[in-house]
Amino acid sequence: MPKRFFFLLLCLTIAACPGGSRAPAAFDGSTPIAEIQGSGPASLLAGRTVTVSGIVTGDFQERDADSSNSLGGFFLQSEQPDGDPDTSDGIFVFDGPDPAVDVEVGQRVVVAGTVTEHFGETQVVASAVTIAGSGAIEPTSVSLPVPTVTNSDGETIADLERYEGMLVSVAGPLTITDLSDLERYGALTLAAGGRVEQFTNRTRPNVSGYAAYENEVAARTIVLDDGLAVQNAPHVRHLRPNRADPAGYRVRGGDRVTALTGNLRYSRGSGPNGFETWRLMPAEPPVFEVRNPPQDRPQTVGGSVRVASFNLLNFFPTVDDGTPRCGPGGTEGCRGADSEAEFARQRAKTVNTILHMDVDVVGLMEIENDGGAALADIVRGLNDSGDGGWAYVDTGVIGTDAITVAIIHRDTVVPSGDFALLTNAVDVRFDDDRNRPALAQSFRHRETGGTFTVAVNHLKSKGSPCDDVGDPNRRDGQGNCNLTRRNAAKAEADWLQTDPTASGDPDVLVIGDLNAYLEEDPVIAFEEAGFINLLKRHVGPAAYSFSFDGRVGALDHALASPSLAARVRGATEWHINADEAPLLDYNLEFGRDPGLFDASDPARTSDHDPVIVGFDP
Repeated sequence: MPKRFFFLLLCLTIAACPGGSRAPAAFDGSTPIAEIQGSGPASLLAGRTVTVSGIVTGDFQERDADSSNSLGGFFLQSEQPDGDPDTSDGIFVFDGPDPAVDVEVGQRVVVAGTVTEHFGETQVVASAVTIAGSGAIEPTSVSLPVPTVTNSDGETIADLERYEGMLVSVAGPLTITDLSDLERYGALTLAAGGRVEQFTNRTRPNVSGYAAYENEVAARTIVLDDGLAVQNAPHVRHLRPNRADPAGYRVRGGDRVTALTGNLRYSRGSGPNGFETWRLMPAEPPVFEVRNPPQDRPQTVGGSVRVASFNLLNFFPTVDDGTPRCGPGGTEGCRGADSEAEFARQRAKTVNTILHMDVDVVGLMEIENDGGAALADIVRGLNDSGDGGWAYVDTGVIGTDAITVAIIHRDTVVPSGDFALLTNAVDVRFDDDRNRPALAQSFRHRETGGTFTVAVNHLKSKGSPCDDVGDPNRRDGQGNCNLTRRNAAKAEADWLQTDPTASGDPDVLVIGDLNAYLEEDPVIAFEEAGFINLLKRHVGPAAYSFSFDGRVGALDHALASPSLAARVRGATEWHINADEAPLLDYNLEFGRDPGLFDASDPARTSDHDPVIVGFDP
């Protein structure tokens, strides 16, 4: 028997082979990892039985001595790179839920197994694993943005194929842009170059510019995962980093990661679920930097009257039991809390948050359209808190949707005259099958006697299409139903010029969720009609109240008639929701730790940030 073959057989049957600077002879008979990976997205050796060897750079085995990680395997990397920048020198070895050999980072390992593609990730499914010595791999430095992007699950992502399975160090700082997957998948989305804004928050819509911008964002974005294959882990790894930060610190959008080292894999995140993208599994604890601390109170806006706009994210006293019993006809699905316990948590946090605003009038969106019971419940909670004098504008049922807009107010102001509604019956341009009817109410300030009108809005969302009415997504950054929203805005601007509440006063404040960012057509329509954009004037082009798909922008607005704008003393967004992880809200599903919830903390009362305006009427 040749000596080389005998040495290979011996190393596959004993616990270890001689170490040192030179790899043992067992490595000489293996298939190079770079050859398995190839230069394309899928291995040309898929289905083949191979022997691979290398250094363990990431221990993510299940049921081994390291219980902090569980991906069902480990990452293996060639000790000597092949020198080709287009081929990866690392690979994920899957050895199942009960591995026969417990490996550790820094060990030389020989693996016999089959090359597979698992949801786009090249793997070796191990049939035999042998520890063969020790060694070390230095992480490869990766900088974002990368030169090219690619398609994944119909979305554009950074092209990091050349680093698949490798130990990498991503140059920072990287900004946290999305926390929506933190609870379910333990994932944070990060981006180089600062926060990611919605394209149309600063730029007028256009097709080519939007496409280029999306590619630019993808090239500088990566996902930091938690190294776990389970969903809804009992301990959320990245929520509160183990570091010397202020008491109670939690990660928020806009905070940064300054040091990030781990193994790069193409994965759905937790088993077969989630979105396929490049995820970094940390080999070392990431280092977080506080850049966007929580705001316990909103910024002072001045003025003798303060008005807020607040989307409540489905405040429904009627608990959602899965039956279609909500809406004016009692035939629509309920939204919001799924149990009385959840609603009690939602109600307590909502009431406390409104009290913290210290405002006189609140325009509400996404409240149950039940004829006033939901409103009465909020007002009762406010008054029971000891801050008495709250009331609501009793409109009864508005429109046909399960949710509606509404107004509550303190006794510092008095309703002046009747409310008015803008519907399709008033102006055919206002499609109230898609937009919620707009609600206008005039008020008189008790102390000064000044009169002003508040118009509350919730225009059609971008989430579902309007193709059936000739209003498709133009791919210019404005999403679905832009024409529907623009027509509604034009109709409302004209309607308000007619003084629909018969106030006899030109001071008008338009607030609400317009489902349009700062430079989109509906907002511009109000500006072209003479309304002054208070966010642009007092906050600036970086204003935001909502985060979607890792991009922030202002969906919630405040626009004033010229006469009122002259007396506005300030406007602000209270960033208590858009920057926070959803797992802090009132919900209790998926085994969430109830202790994460704090009714006294305004964080994640909703998904929209309130907008607050102060003025002298």
